[in-house]
Amino acid sequence: MFHEPQSTRRIGASEGSCSSVSSLATRARFRQRPSHVAIFDEAQRAWSREQTASFMQRKRGQAGFDLSEPEFLISCLDCHPTWAVVVCLVGNGQEINTGEAGIAEWLGSVERRFPEWEVYVLPELGQGDATVAALKAQVQARDKLHEAPSLHLATSVRSFRSERYSEFVNRLLDLDVDGAKALLPEATARFPLRVTRNLAAAKAWLRARARGSERYGIVVSSEAQRLRPHAIDVRVKVDPVHWFLAGKEDTRSSYYLEDVATEFQVQGLELDWTCVVWDGDLRHTGDAWTHHSFVGDRWTKIHKADRRAYLVNAYRVLLTRARQGTVIVVPEGDAADPTRAPAFYDPVYDYLRAVGVAELSGGRF
Repeated sequence: MFHEPQSTRRIGASEGSCSSVSSLATRARFRQRPSHVAIFDEAQRAWSREQTASFMQRKRGQAGFDLSEPEFLISCLDCHPTWAVVVCLVGNGQEINTGEAGIAEWLGSVERRFPEWEVYVLPELGQGDATVAALKAQVQARDKLHEAPSLHLATSVRSFRSERYSEFVNRLLDLDVDGAKALLPEATARFPLRVTRNLAAAKAWLRARARGSERYGIVVSSEAQRLRPHAIDVRVKVDPVHWFLAGKEDTRSSYYLEDVATEFQVQGLELDWTCVVWDGDLRHTGDAWTHHSFVGDRWTKIHKADRRAYLVNAYRVLLTRARQGTVIVVPEGDAADPTRAPAFYDPVYDYLRAVGVAELSGGRF
């Protein structure tokens, strides 16, 4: 997104733009050290107005803040009398925290407060998202939207062994069985992907695969509350510094395969090899996912659409943390334990096998 002068009037000088910057200190800093370009990584994770207002109230003592994070950033750049650019780096399906507004908030901010800004997007942006599609149409109706295919960074550099592994994970979680099945051979030709019901076998596979200082570890969803019978407790907080950096002799390191990290600790970071342990929070029902949170002594269904999306995105993050290979562990459950019923797990395992994910040989839990 950018604005530039037009005749004697600058683009982006809409009502409530520069004057809407609520922090006088921030405005002063921008004037003293003018910056025409702002790059926002993980732009889909920018805060909503409510989350930003809560932060400003709690951490800055500033009540009545009425801008979302995208609105605030654009308003700072909009103060320039000449030109400014905001570059948004977007990872689709990475929103996992309450208050993360998604890419729709960037388009909505332009539509509400900065109608003179030009918006450049890749054509695929917002596919499958009705809200983003509607906002794109509104901006386009004002001749301010420009589609540029060259903006799409199509090659993943995280899984360097497979440029299309992330695409496979997206199809898998989108329940695109045919698409995932068709892509699997190419996505895993040099990126080993296995599924097992045996945690011990998965640990042995990680240790055998890793060479030298290559790092490995176990990652699970923050909602995975019923893995404690397998010595996995997400309530135990890990120290990310030790987990990611400590050596093989340190019991706090990922190498020890005792402490586990959730999507919140690993988002934006990678390991060479990962073990993803799948719990009963995300269940497969044939043509849909069902979403669950463990409350008290039982699983409860998650009804809010944003929380359901966060849960699917959590597994998207977990499944794409490895640079070189992944093993997925789906427990068998326990018929004598209603919180770990085999029916919670079997359909997930069957789905992964139906897509074509190879089974890891070995024993069972």
